[in-house]
Amino acid sequence: MRTTAPRRRARRTLVGAGAALAVAAGALTGCQSDGPAPDGGHRGQAGPRWNTAPRSIAAVGDSITRGFDACSVLADCPEVSWATGNDPAVQSLAARLLGESEVPLRSWNYAVTGSRMADLAGQVAAAAAHKPDLVTVMVGSNDACRPTASSMTSVAQFRAGFEKALADLRAASPASQVYVSSVPDLQRLWEQGKDSPMVRQVWKLGICQSMLADPLSAAAGATARREQVRARVVEYNEVLREVCAKDALCRYDGGAVFQYPFGAGQLSRWDWFHPGKDGQARLAELAHRQVTAAQPPR
Repeated sequence: MRTTAPRRRARRTLVGAGAALAVAAGALTGCQSDGPAPDGGHRGQAGPRWNTAPRSIAAVGDSITRGFDACSVLADCPEVSWATGNDPAVQSLAARLLGESEVPLRSWNYAVTGSRMADLAGQVAAAAAHKPDLVTVMVGSNDACRPTASSMTSVAQFRAGFEKALADLRAASPASQVYVSSVPDLQRLWEQGKDSPMVRQVWKLGICQSMLADPLSAAAGATARREQVRARVVEYNEVLREVCAKDALCRYDGGAVFQYPFGAGQLSRWDWFHPGKDGQARLAELAHRQVTAAQPPR
């Protein structure tokens, strides 16, 4: 049966109206949906993406990032720093990402030996002035390494310090990415050096007494003290993970440094506590793997 022109026009009008309603309904549903998107974000939220090839790096933190005791006893050696060093034996994160020739031009090391979390905001302010693509953070060992276990930084103070430092960075350099290393397992480091008479003499100079005092003592008090320090480090790492997770451009290492089995070959030959050159190289390798990964560690 033939369809008249008026009826054809009416049918087209109804079909167009139905399509328009469908599009409008879909748009309304999309705006209201909180479901996860395929990339792990949320529909309708185009958050910043992690850049796996940053072209400038600023490092903040403590003695580990300064290469302390890696080249000579009780002295910094920033040229072997895992983050920004230029020693070919280490192949720092900066060297791996930027190329060795660019390390002096586009990387900066503001870490200070002895620093605690309370000092991080000042270092971050200096780093942010460069508007770096990436800021590396490794801090917390000195918050646990105190004269006594009772004088360790509280978890609440540690959290407040990290939150402030990250907030300050965001205010000064919103686009900078942040790579956060976990605090090393200090008890594992004690286990590596405690049986050496020479190492025990160096430890008496004041290195991490909350963990390293009376290194051969198996008394209940000494054992409990070491376990208390290790437990505090675990709590610090949980703070780093939680605070970092709230920032779209912050990536925590998933506990990689804490879990790394540092042995004698990776530790300073002077104190068997700080990373030596090989330990710095392993830290650089871990960091590079995390920074260049498409997805953060699970």
